[in-house]
Amino acid sequence: MTLKTITMHWTGDSLILIDQRKLPHVVENVVCRTFEEVAQAIKEMVVRGAPAIGAAAAFGYVLGAKQFSQLKGEKLLQAMRTVHDTIAGTRPTAVNLFWALKRMHEKFLSYQNGDFITVLEKEALKIAQEDIETNKAIGRHGQTLLKDGDKVLTHCNAGALATVDYGTALGIIRSAVENGKKLTVYVDETRPYLQGARLTAWEMVQLGVETILICDNMAGWVMKQGKIDAVIVGADRIASNGDVANKIGTYTLAVLANRHGIPFYVAAPTSTIDLSIKDGSQIPIEERSHTEVTHVAGLRIAAEGVKVYNPAFDVTEHELVSAIITEKGIVRPPYEVNLKKIMGVEA
Repeated sequence: MTLKTITMHWTGDSLILIDQRKLPHVVENVVCRTFEEVAQAIKEMVVRGAPAIGAAAAFGYVLGAKQFSQLKGEKLLQAMRTVHDTIAGTRPTAVNLFWALKRMHEKFLSYQNGDFITVLEKEALKIAQEDIETNKAIGRHGQTLLKDGDKVLTHCNAGALATVDYGTALGIIRSAVENGKKLTVYVDETRPYLQGARLTAWEMVQLGVETILICDNMAGWVMKQGKIDAVIVGADRIASNGDVANKIGTYTLAVLANRHGIPFYVAAPTSTIDLSIKDGSQIPIEERSHTEVTHVAGLRIAAEGVKVYNPAFDVTEHELVSAIITEKGIVRPPYEVNLKKIMGVEA
């Protein structure tokens, strides 16, 4: 049983990930043969983007099961708890990580006395394939919100590289283009990790979409000049009231879009919706290494001794979100009611 996309390749014995730290200059893979190596790849952002992290975690869980397949009973159970906790401890904000691991662990608990390796591998592949189909469905729904000739601003990278394949926010753009719409995509560089400049611009150019790269602090002026018709971003976690955690800088764009009367759309699978939390204040915000801010491509750009604050995500209040686009359809306010409906939960 295998899977191969631009983001990841499951061989049955290893998970091969495109090293997103080195794009667009070098296309290089990282081979993970153990669950520890998968955890390290997630933590160090070899693989990033909430859906891609979830799928990678699922395959990492399979590798852990293969490593401990000779154990029995309580020893096996304890070993698989270690696998779960090691991978879960890599990044705190993206809920897809915990969603995928919960699904894998529950499957293991159901089959631990049988052929659990085969069952787990099938489940991980199912998670990956579901993600691809989910993204295409998000694209189909979302592209109806765009008109031929629209100019779209996006932030960070919510494309094929952030998922198993196709993309969420970029999947909408991709679907619109496939439906014959000509779009212009403005890409925020997305400091400090430059996912927009390095990854999104690369993906859009590969697809032949007209792409314009701007610095993050240019977005307001570009909007004021009437150059933007819609903003579309991804999400790492969505609270039950519609508050959205996404890459740092998203909140700024939402405020600016609101000021200029531009629709602000969030594209995400329903697995990113966390109905267990009331609002965005309960979403843990990861803070990453200070060197991401003080250095660019290994070169120091800031004075020695300067203090740094580097939150990797921010939270956009639901009042600023025009719609949330999922694989099950487009959700509009009131989110507290309509997110539960689309999740099949009684309001």
